[in-house]
Amino acid sequence: MKYCRFEYEGNVRFGLIETAAEGERITALVSDPPALMNIQQITPIMLTDAMLRAPVQPSKIVCVGRNYREHAAELGHDVPPEPLIFLKPPSSLLDPGVNIIRPKISQRVDHEGELGVIIGKTCHNLGPDEDVRPYIAGYTCVNDVTARDLQNKDGQWTRAKGFDTFCPVGPIVSDEIDPWSGIDVETRVNGEIRQSGNTRDFIFPLEVVIRHIAQVMTLLPGDLIATGTPKGVGPMQAGDVVEVFVKDVGTLRNRVTD
Repeated sequence: MKYCRFEYEGNVRFGLIETAAEGERITALVSDPPALMNIQQITPIMLTDAMLRAPVQPSKIVCVGRNYREHAAELGHDVPPEPLIFLKPPSSLLDPGVNIIRPKISQRVDHEGELGVIIGKTCHNLGPDEDVRPYIAGYTCVNDVTARDLQNKDGQWTRAKGFDTFCPVGPIVSDEIDPWSGIDVETRVNGEIRQSGNTRDFIFPLEVVIRHIAQVMTLLPGDLIATGTPKGVGPMQAGDVVEVFVKDVGTLRNRVTD
């Protein structure tokens, strides 16, 4: 199952995506994502004809820091003994295709391409052997944009991670991948690959991450988890086009501006 949030003829809706001979099409409208209730069939709309919006409207965005060993090493950090989590505000969400704005108070703004997990049902205090898969609605692409100089200056990460436009998400949500078996995650800047990783390389797999977060806070349907970034983070300049690719999900593309 794949779905998106899209604008077409002045209306913003959630829609189911199906693959046909001519390409991917939106074939039905749905309400109450990610539960996807009240399915209403429509005359198919080619996905390329719709303006895609961020496919999530989370109550919170929970991110995992240093979940790839080589990324921790490139920043000179130790591997954490347990998942290192932080929050980005929902106001940082950005639609596919919309500009990432570099704040004037930062001299270095970095890309961090990641796999995003969308929570499908309320999740809190899971048992140690409880399967986390039933709590996952699907997966998407995330760019955890970071003002690196402010992150280093502040010591804590709220300001560096929380600017408006610092959380591009999309273009769609899919439950047709299996991160446990290994999914490629790449970031390209102006067509050049800067980051290339695979979810097999997670220090903390998804079951550990989700159980850890759910010990602290209740995860609600639609909440977004950014699962960590591979090595290769680097600065973005005004005019750059940044693409986050998750295999079998799609490519999230945004331009950078001052």
